[in-house]
Amino acid sequence: MKKHLSLLLAAFTAASILGSGLAHAQSAVLDRIKSAGVLRVGVKTDYRPFGFLDPNGKIVGLEPDLAADMAKRLGVRLELLPVQTANRIEFLQQGRIDLMIATLSVNEQRRKVVGMIEPYYYAGGTGLLIRKNAGIKQWADLKDKPICGTQGAYYNRGVAQKYGARIVAFPGNVEAQNALLTGSCIGFVQDSTLLGSILASGDSKWADYEMPLPVEELTPWAVAVPLDERDGPYGEFVSKAVTDWHRSGLLMSLEHKWGLPPSDFLKEEQAKVKAQ
Repeated sequence: MKKHLSLLLAAFTAASILGSGLAHAQSAVLDRIKSAGVLRVGVKTDYRPFGFLDPNGKIVGLEPDLAADMAKRLGVRLELLPVQTANRIEFLQQGRIDLMIATLSVNEQRRKVVGMIEPYYYAGGTGLLIRKNAGIKQWADLKDKPICGTQGAYYNRGVAQKYGARIVAFPGNVEAQNALLTGSCIGFVQDSTLLGSILASGDSKWADYEMPLPVEELTPWAVAVPLDERDGPYGEFVSKAVTDWHRSGLLMSLEHKWGLPPSDFLKEEQAKVKAQ
């Protein structure tokens, strides 16, 4: 009898310790999401087809579709909040959003301030959109030329430092594109995926523009959570969801849905997760 009671006491003690450990492992962000019944996701509204406004003013695109899938997995309502390159990290740090799916390229500086989730979900590189008669045949031809860019985009520094371009930075992509169209600069440096989608849109205003230079520095994109949540339950949940996006083919399906050409990056990532 004493032995039986001792075993029960030991089991109760172990359960109490385990429960205490789980309590400490809880996520403040997950608790807030569950309590409020809503997942707030920061997405772009100027980056077709990844995030943009439809004719009715609704935010749509590949990344809003991913946000909707994440909210469904959590069993909560989705709230999409517009962010720009210049403020998206600040929104996440300030707790104004719970999750960022906003064409965020991975680099070491950003790793220090937000929780970049692996595996990464997409990839793009540095591209240049220019007028066909601009006379730009190679990246080196950009020396001392005015090039439109968006504030906070990592592409700006590389093109300025490597090729001597004079970057004219704007708050968002729409402003930069309008500046290019009105002749304020001779080119627009941005992610190759955005520039490719602009040319593929069929919009007549881009008929005289092209992207003739080779894409440089292909870089993966990450879904991001607050830095202190990256290695906890919330970060693990998001990581499992992204892994499933690759394994199930959801990302490839959305790529096709939104008119993007099949990317080698998604094929390679799917092969990796299926091999695990």
